[in-house]
Amino acid sequence: MTGVLLIDKPEGPTSHDVVARIRRATGERSVGHTGTLDPRATGLLVLVVGRATRIASLLASGEKTYECTVRLGVRTDTDDADGRPLGDPVTELPGDAAIDRALDRFRGTFEQTPPAHSAKKVAGRKAYELARREEPVTLAPVTVTVSVLERVGRDGDGVHLRLTATSGFYVRALARDLGQALGCGAHLHALRRTRSGRFDVGSALPLAEAERIGRDLADRLIPPAEALPHLVAVRLTARGLVRATHGNPLGPEDLAGRWVPPAATAGPVRMLAEDGRLVALAHARGGALHPVIVLG
Repeated sequence: MTGVLLIDKPEGPTSHDVVARIRRATGERSVGHTGTLDPRATGLLVLVVGRATRIASLLASGEKTYECTVRLGVRTDTDDADGRPLGDPVTELPGDAAIDRALDRFRGTFEQTPPAHSAKKVAGRKAYELARREEPVTLAPVTVTVSVLERVGRDGDGVHLRLTATSGFYVRALARDLGQALGCGAHLHALRRTRSGRFDVGSALPLAEAERIGRDLADRLIPPAEALPHLVAVRLTARGLVRATHGNPLGPEDLAGRWVPPAATAGPVRMLAEDGRLVALAHARGGALHPVIVLG
């Protein structure tokens, strides 16, 4: 059982919980995910199963799209609705025009400080472990890029947003910083991830349904070769298949058809067997292909 599994995560379980439940349902021990969702968050969780766990890092780096509700007037110590309120609620809230002006600050590329209650490491310890013990947490800002940020509605103190951002962006931090920019405080009330890289939640299975399908989920997996369609692909000869499987460099004589080395910026090259399955990912260097991830 090898491939990518798209799950529509419900509110409640952690991402680790989802992985554990899929392991139990399928009997496959090698299951991982390509980016966590908080327990309160719902939506797309991209899982990698079997040998596809070896390409998890390549699937985790794409942009993510979210729909969220930011609640104005109340700050919390976790920057979301699970946290302890800080200070008294603010009852005089900004108007729509002020919110739209403030949102302009969070488009494009800028520095974002992760939430104190996050999995970021501080001296080898997770930040949220320190924060829960009320120990000082100082996290370095991270460069992030927001390519889309739209206010799609307003319901009293709730501001509904849709956004697309680079990997590593914290929507909780956006809620915190938006409240600070507006001078009224805010926290993240609800979050749903609708897209991760090239994958859309519309193609995902609800967790309960995936558990019901169990071992037959093998038929629902996206093959690794199809999970990375943007990467250049080459077909291997019989000799090339053996060499790639053993991690040996490959030359033109190991490939079926003429091959033009891609630019270094094109990323890894997919090395495909005759039947189309992904055998390895390689870097082009010195006129040869050097396998860096071998699926076999």
